[in-house]
Amino acid sequence: MSTIIDSGRAEEHNAQLRAGLNADYEALGGMLARRGVDIEKLTAAARTFAVALPSWGVGTGGTRFARFPGRGEPRNVVEKLDDCAVIHQLTRATPGVSLHFPWDKTTDPVALRQQAQNHGLYFDAVNSNTFQDQAGQEHSYKYGSLTANSAATRAQAVAHNIECIELGRALGSKALTVWVGDGANFPGQHNLRGALERYLDSMRDIYAALPVDWLMFIEHKLFEPAFYATTIADWGTSFACAQTLGDKARCLVDLGHHAPNTNIEMIVARLAQFGKLGGFHFNDSKYGDDDLDSGSINPFQLFLVFNELADAAERGGAAFKPAYMLDQSHNVTDPIESLMSSAVEVQRAFVQAQLVDRAALRQHQEANDALQSAQALKQAYRTDVSAILAMARLRSGGAIDPVACYRASGYRAKVAEARPAKAGASSSGIV
Repeated sequence: MSTIIDSGRAEEHNAQLRAGLNADYEALGGMLARRGVDIEKLTAAARTFAVALPSWGVGTGGTRFARFPGRGEPRNVVEKLDDCAVIHQLTRATPGVSLHFPWDKTTDPVALRQQAQNHGLYFDAVNSNTFQDQAGQEHSYKYGSLTANSAATRAQAVAHNIECIELGRALGSKALTVWVGDGANFPGQHNLRGALERYLDSMRDIYAALPVDWLMFIEHKLFEPAFYATTIADWGTSFACAQTLGDKARCLVDLGHHAPNTNIEMIVARLAQFGKLGGFHFNDSKYGDDDLDSGSINPFQLFLVFNELADAAERGGAAFKPAYMLDQSHNVTDPIESLMSSAVEVQRAFVQAQLVDRAALRQHQEANDALQSAQALKQAYRTDVSAILAMARLRSGGAIDPVACYRASGYRAKVAEARPAKAGASSSGIV
């Protein structure tokens, strides 16, 4: 596997921090042993964890009002893969990359797949884009894509999704994520039932084109750009559509796409119970659809999500394999640093969820002991597993402190020289 940041520099970084890590790891191991927990099992579990990166996430995001380009942004999919390779090299937890078409469309998928493999990466779910018009397309999506009144517009959107499947097959992907911004901004703008009927008709054509070993992830979003009635606005509609379409259709949960105070972990439990939990787009939110760094606002909620996932894994065994991906907008930080930090926070929640004493929790629940049930979760959540995460990275060839190692490498300054800004264009595909 080729590395972007000099391996010698990473080894030097680790050498400076190794003694402190060993001391912290030994102390944590002793504390966990008194609770009957083997730290080595947790570290081994941490090394198995993986969350995919969004290709668009390594570029600078923006708001509806402005976008402020970052230094050395990737200008094409090849440069995006280089940035993703840096993140995985240092965290050892992000081997997958999710591409978005047509932003990342390539005329040579074989070469792109080889580049990814050279970096120790693979391609996760591919994403279609029918929420904005592309240069040269015949029909506009201003008034809808898969739900459009125009049959020709719907056919165009279906054809694009099928093209994404074909590109994904060439790249080694096994899933298609479909999100549409279709909906209404005014009461009466469209027939609410008719829009969903047209959506399902369109999705049936896309579903029929899925290879036998592929999945389709249906993503819901409460609002924006449809501010009155979004066609796929909630998990119930997503679930109903997935049930209607078939076994290969699953629901995708984005942590930022819910009304404030929504019990997201209960949604996770419900979808897992009925076999329709496809995966996640991890981010965080304060008000709604914020796409903030994972764990930056409500890390306890992230832990509670993974607590439900741990319960589902215990029930479902090896067959339970939801897809994990980050989906964030980085407006004021270096995207590489934010994605590294988020990968660590998601991995942290995964490990903390392994610390829950499930036998004791069940006893408390059966005894209707609400306080001790909550404390069983809080004990796991309050445990600082940073030393476990760092040791997992070290043993897997990553960096003890990924952000510090990245900053010391000077990578951003180097790519800033090699990647002059593209006037009037967004490298990430987001404006």
